[in-house]
Amino acid sequence: MPQKQWTAKRERQYAHIKASLEERGKSTDAAEEIAARTVNKERAQHGESETANPKTLRDTPAPVRGGQRSHQGAQGRTRDQLYEEARKKGIAGRSKMNKAELEKAVGR
Repeated sequence: MPQKQWTAKRERQYAHIKASLEERGKSTDAAEEIAARTVNKERAQHGESETANPKTLRDTPAPVRGGQRSHQGAQGRTRDQLYEEARKKGIAGRSKMNKAELEKAVGR
């Protein structure tokens, strides 16, 4: 779904995202849609599009966000993710904590 307005950089970004999604088992149609939406959102956040949703412009870009919204479903983040965050925060005794204790200690 490459667009005429896209730069060579955005074309490469689209191809990379699409290939990555297909490797993870997404159908070609789904991968194309997600990749196009991602590229268009990036373009809007960087002022490369003529019109953009105000909500998109206020949102933190994905590279800055760094996975903060990942694993927010029913079970939340993995124990390893929680452990890494506890390590970064310098929480003592983290190696002996289970997932529930890490969630409480990290407190996000």
